[in-house]
Amino acid sequence: MIHLYCGDGKGKTTAAMGLALRMAGRGKPVVIAQFLKGADSGERYALSLLPKVTLLPAPEQIKFSFQLTPEERAAEQKRYLRLIAQARTAAREIPDGLLVLDEVCAAVNTGLLPLEEVLSCLEAAACEVVLTGRDPAPELLAAGADGGGAAGRRAGASAAGLSNHRR
Repeated sequence: MIHLYCGDGKGKTTAAMGLALRMAGRGKPVVIAQFLKGADSGERYALSLLPKVTLLPAPEQIKFSFQLTPEERAAEQKRYLRLIAQARTAAREIPDGLLVLDEVCAAVNTGLLPLEEVLSCLEAAACEVVLTGRDPAPELLAAGADGGGAAGRRAGASAAGLSNHRR
């Protein structure tokens, strides 16, 4: 199943981390990849204390995408490609777990991460996946409606099974 927490208001990351906390509390593995955010966030500190939660690497601090020089932008694009590759690998290895791709919609919208990489990750996923961010690409909505990846097919997810929370 694919959960999509999107919209202009606050609460998207909070909802995703709440689901991660619940999964970890039930002894299920959780992998979290955060885009457009540094490692200095409060949720990372709290979740790092839980043994079932894996936080994929993030730099201590990052600039806003519009502040990046062309060289910094190219470096961030490479880092995001490595991050989504790590997430894709993890999603194959935790069939009873959860993968959170926090702010992935914004990473796609800013051109820092190709949409095709996210769709590939969803297709490869053997677990539940949470996507957060504003203005999700129509293809991400369609991926969820089609069941998205092995987890969606296994769970029989359909358009009704897509968790599309707008905040």
